Amino acid sequence: MARPFRYTFILVLVAVSTVLAAVGGWRYARASAPVSGPIVIISVDTLRADHLPVYGYRDVRTPAIDALAADGVVFERAFSHSPQTLPAHASLLSGRLPFETGVRDNAGFVVRSAERFAAEVLTERGYATGAVVSSFVLRKETGISQGFTFFDGELPDGSSDLTSGPVQRDGSDSETVAEQWLQSVGTSRAFLFLHLYEPHAPYAAPSRFGEFAPYDAEIAYADEIIGRFVKYLKAHQLYDRSTIILVSDHGEGLGDHGEQEHGLFVYDDALRVPLIIKQAAGEGAGRRVSDPVQHIDLVPTILDLAKAPVPDNLRGRSLKPLLDGTGRLPERVIYSESLFARYRFGWSGLMSVTDGRYRYVRAPREELYDLQQDPGERSNVAGRETQLVLKLGDALDRLTSGARIPPPGHVAPEDYERFAALGYVGRVTAATAGSNAEGADPKDKSGLLESYRAALAHAMVRRWPQAIELLQGILRQQPGMIDVWAELASTASLAGRFEQALDAHRKVIALEPTDPSGYLGASTMLLRLRRLSDARELAGSAAQVASEFDPRASASAHELLARIALAQGDREAARGEAELARRAEPDLPLPLYVEARLLYDEGRYNDALPLFERAASDSEREGDGPQIADLHFHAGDTFLRLERYAEAEYQLLLELKRFPRNMRARAALATLYHTTGRTREAADMVADLVRLTPTPEGYAVAARLWTTFGDRREAAALRVKARQLFAPRRFAVGVTPH
Repeated sequence: MARPFRYTFILVLVAVSTVLAAVGGWRYARASAPVSGPIVIISVDTLRADHLPVYGYRDVRTPAIDALAADGVVFERAFSHSPQTLPAHASLLSGRLPFETGVRDNAGFVVRSAERFAAEVLTERGYATGAVVSSFVLRKETGISQGFTFFDGELPDGSSDLTSGPVQRDGSDSETVAEQWLQSVGTSRAFLFLHLYEPHAPYAAPSRFGEFAPYDAEIAYADEIIGRFVKYLKAHQLYDRSTIILVSDHGEGLGDHGEQEHGLFVYDDALRVPLIIKQAAGEGAGRRVSDPVQHIDLVPTILDLAKAPVPDNLRGRSLKPLLDGTGRLPERVIYSESLFARYRFGWSGLMSVTDGRYRYVRAPREELYDLQQDPGERSNVAGRETQLVLKLGDALDRLTSGARIPPPGHVAPEDYERFAALGYVGRVTAATAGSNAEGADPKDKSGLLESYRAALAHAMVRRWPQAIELLQGILRQQPGMIDVWAELASTASLAGRFEQALDAHRKVIALEPTDPSGYLGASTMLLRLRRLSDARELAGSAAQVASEFDPRASASAHELLARIALAQGDREAARGEAELARRAEPDLPLPLYVEARLLYDEGRYNDALPLFERAASDSEREGDGPQIADLHFHAGDTFLRLERYAEAEYQLLLELKRFPRNMRARAALATLYHTTGRTREAADMVADLVRLTPTPEGYAVAARLWTTFGDRREAAALRVKARQLFAPRRFAVGVTPH
């Protein structure tokens, strides 16, 4: 009996050992093998963690995100390093902090070519790498495309009637591009970065989400898009094998600390972001992690999952132990910054660190919050917790040792218009950014910022009187804000108040005499007012100021001088200035345009046409390069005068694509449509003219068009409406600073 028992026992023991060895081998193989399915980052722009049901919120429904959380690991305390889109994403994709990437603001900064994104490492490991983004802020020119073999940031032209170019793409369209790319690569070994711009302001979710508040409605729409993408993955048998990282770049203020949007402050409402990681085969599904983590932990995590080498210069840690539940990470403080106030307004920048329990904010008046006892960060305990302030302040100093705050680069005026359409206010200024002087505490200035944002919101929907009133109110409180004077000048110009715009431009010159933009703006207004000698003098000053350090501004100054010379009938001066503009900006076909204009002004349309065509062709060949206002208008008008209507329409539509507020181009198109019997399109074009330029001049041009078309009733109705809108108003030329 004993021998058979021992024999049976040995067999069982061997069998158990074999099973245990097999399980151990399977676990080892699983742990040591790279993920075989797609790795996907879905970045939902401006998404607050505490506005998702998975984090306890109850005023919106997000079934797709809820399902993803059930299949993945939810990180309850994940933090961004910046409350701005470009700096945050540069850190998220590189694994390095903003002072390491050098990207410190949305405007005036690009990712350095030496920066090494996760996409580049994964490309070298044989991954197909693709990125699909939905905002002008992450356009290819920022360098955010670095390392991706496929990058799609194409934006539709639909918003171009409000700005000099499109600013965002519907997330649904971006998701479609992402599906198409995954379908095209023919491999599951793919790394995809999908950026959705919902719920970024301005909030405009489809009407089917009208039951929710505007911000939450956009969250619900983003969730619908995510659900569609997950459905695609499942339909192609990719979901179970995929590693999906759902994250946001930053949150949204929603008025919690006096800021409705984001960029100014470094509180939880702007820095705490959702983070859900669904691993292949649902590993760790349902786990929730309370350890504080950060954006720069994502690159080491992704490279760890892919068994790719992790660069030595990364401060972040792989989250794999937290995903697997096999360990904890050493405690470290998490760094965040906002230099928005410093770059845009000359106020103080903000830097902060959190250890998960406390947040320390370095500001003119230091702040310390107990996030456990005071999650809303309402009670500043810096005054009574001096030891903690010293401890976290020292940690901040060690982190940022040797880091400097660099000045921003050049930002084109048309880019500021696009930023404004997205709610980003202020103009980056090298003078304030390079100063070591401590500016005003942003806590004391948030009201001004909100007024500024409200003014831009009014301006974007052409409520110019309201916008001007708000801007004037800001300047009464802080008359040294150059960017607000510049905005007042721009808004007053759009409203047809050229004297008021001229006065505001002169204030810009007085405050910043080395900036050519003030001279250019004032000269342009003087040209509109037909004060040609004064216009020429200020344009000359702009050329002189810009000549040494700003070729683009220099080209703009000489182009303006050429236009003034044309208005004065000075042929040789116009030719000379056009050549100087071309030398400063070689891609600018201004000499051709000037020669064509000289012939056009003489009525020699057949002679002018080939020159206009050559100039227009050269301009289009340069794509997004410098453009000449009125070039396509004059080409189109010349075709129109020669009764070549199809070619005229093409050129006039090109002018409106480049310069959507060009009244003369819109009026010429309306005339063309009426002449060719397209009366409905002619009426629509006149309606668009008034809608886009609701000024006395706009109404007058529209009334003249209806008179020309033989509809005196419509013309009279427009004149009556213009008198109602504009006759009672009396506006001061400027504001008196005090």
